[in-house]
Amino acid sequence: MKIAHVVCSYLPYFGGMGQLAFHMASELTKRGHTVEVITPQKGEPEEETVSYANRLRPRFQYGNAANLPQITKELDRFDIVHLHYPFFGTANLVRKWKKNHPNKPLVVTYHMDTRGTGWKGLYFAYYNKFWMGKILGSADVLLVNSFDFLSSSQASSLAITHKDKWSEMPFGVDLERFSPREKPSSLFLEHDLDINAPTFLFVGGMDSAHYFKGVGVFLKALKILKRQGLSPQVVFVGDGNLKEDFIIQAKGYGLASHVRFVGRISDEMLPYYYNMADLLVLPSINQGEAFGMVLLESMASGVSVLASDLPGVRTVANKGGVVVRPNDVSSLVRACASFLALHPSDKETLAKEVRRVAEDVYSWDRVGNALDALYTRLVSGV
Repeated sequence: MKIAHVVCSYLPYFGGMGQLAFHMASELTKRGHTVEVITPQKGEPEEETVSYANRLRPRFQYGNAANLPQITKELDRFDIVHLHYPFFGTANLVRKWKKNHPNKPLVVTYHMDTRGTGWKGLYFAYYNKFWMGKILGSADVLLVNSFDFLSSSQASSLAITHKDKWSEMPFGVDLERFSPREKPSSLFLEHDLDINAPTFLFVGGMDSAHYFKGVGVFLKALKILKRQGLSPQVVFVGDGNLKEDFIIQAKGYGLASHVRFVGRISDEMLPYYYNMADLLVLPSINQGEAFGMVLLESMASGVSVLASDLPGVRTVANKGGVVVRPNDVSSLVRACASFLALHPSDKETLAKEVRRVAEDVYSWDRVGNALDALYTRLVSGV
């Protein structure tokens, strides 16, 4: 089969949707299919080396929104199209393409809600009211990482009106790339950290599009932990226009001695940053976070997780750690303190358990087989 994945951002941009599209393309290619990931041209010098990418020059672009008018012709070449939603500026073009090609299967993965403040919030509300239902309704199959997330998402009404179209398909993780290893002494040395001290990790975008990641909330919790005499080392992996603000916030809280903002890390090095950690923290503040790929990467690495009690996120986090109330500094402080108080043998048991869950439930091989079967059924018309 010739398969097109359409996504608003792609490697090397640091974002979950692009990572997922890459892994899906990889698994489908292993099974003998030809896959292209159609995505906007963003101008990074290294992007030409990224596998499967077909980068189209946008008519206009703002953040992760982009208008790709040429996509309607591009999609004609494929047997099946898989849209990763949301994709402002282009998702509606895919809907129009489907309307003109009713016999070509369209799969849509609903990744996350769209929320914002100010004019963005108004625009999202308008778009969701007038366009989201039409776009999602045009699909032959709608995928979501968990029905828990769907039931309280902005698409919940569509779960009723298009009930027969929805299927649950958890995302996967590369179990070889992310695996338990010895702590990387070279990274502790590079960042002037103590390899024997408790180490927490955050991995995520630090740009306006990822405002919901909750870095500011985490820093407030770390300030309180410090007052209580608890100062875990924390490594923040990720980049974006908000990073400098977070660095200033950390310094203002007196955290500079044990907090490191290391920026964007190469794909090759990222697994070793997970190996630095005793605990991954994902303190997202709202349902802009729908799943949290970093939870799977952490669990595959044998690292326990602490995440916000959000639909979809908790589906994963409850299998690999602890959930806390979103945007609740006190709850986050208590959970961090409880983890720090665990006996080393208990932490070791947790590490083994989260790796087992990753192997049993979240392998990319499982996802690849499920996608292959779904696409084959749709293309054959069975």
